[in-house]
Amino acid sequence: MKASYLSSIALAVAALSAGQAFAADADAPLTREQVRAELIQAQQAGDVIGDNESGLTLREMYPGRYPAAATAQAKTRAEVKAELAAAQRDGNVIADNESGRTAREINPSAYAAAPKTQGLTREEVRAELRAAQESGNVIADNESGRTLREVYPNRYPKDNVAQAKTREQVKAELAEAQRTGDIIADGESGKKLNELYPSRYPKAN
Repeated sequence: MKASYLSSIALAVAALSAGQAFAADADAPLTREQVRAELIQAQQAGDVIGDNESGLTLREMYPGRYPAAATAQAKTRAEVKAELAAAQRDGNVIADNESGRTAREINPSAYAAAPKTQGLTREEVRAELRAAQESGNVIADNESGRTLREVYPNRYPKDNVAQAKTREQVKAELAEAQRTGDIIADGESGKKLNELYPSRYPKAN
C-alpha cells in the first residue's frame, strides 16, 4: 500500500510537471518553488492519484475530506476587453490558424522582449525550506494535506495578527481621501478624482 501510495504521488508530481511544462512558455521554466507549490496545492485539494488500478484521485475516493472545488468567477466585460488589448499589444494572439502560431512568434521584432524570470538560488530555496519547517508550514499528512502547524499547533508560535483599524480611524481616512480627491472615480481607467479634476483639490505635497 505504501509503495503504491508513493508511486501515485510520484506520478502526480510528474503529471503536474509535464502538464505545466507543455503549458508554460519554453523560455520560462518552472522554478522548484512553483513545482512544490503546485504539489502542495494538489495534495490539499485531493487531486493526486489515490488508487493506481482505478486511476481515482483522493478527492474522488474520499470526497468528504476535501473542500468543494471553487467555481470560477465570471469576468466583467471591461476585464475581458483589457485582457484582449494586452494580448494584442504583446502579440499573444493567434495570427496563423493553420499552425496556431501567435503574432509574436511570426514577427518577434515587432514586440518587446518578454522579461526573463529569475529562479531562486539553491541557498534561497534552502532558507525558505528552513523557515517553513521552523514555522510548521510543511505537509504532515499527505491524505488530508494538513501542515505540521495544523496537526501540532502547540509546537509552533502563533502567527502575528494585524491590528484592525477602529471605526474612527476608517472614518478619518475616508474624510481625508474625500478632501484630497484620492478616490477612484473611473473604474475603467483607474483615475482618481484629483487626477480628473485637479483644480478642485489641494495639490499633494
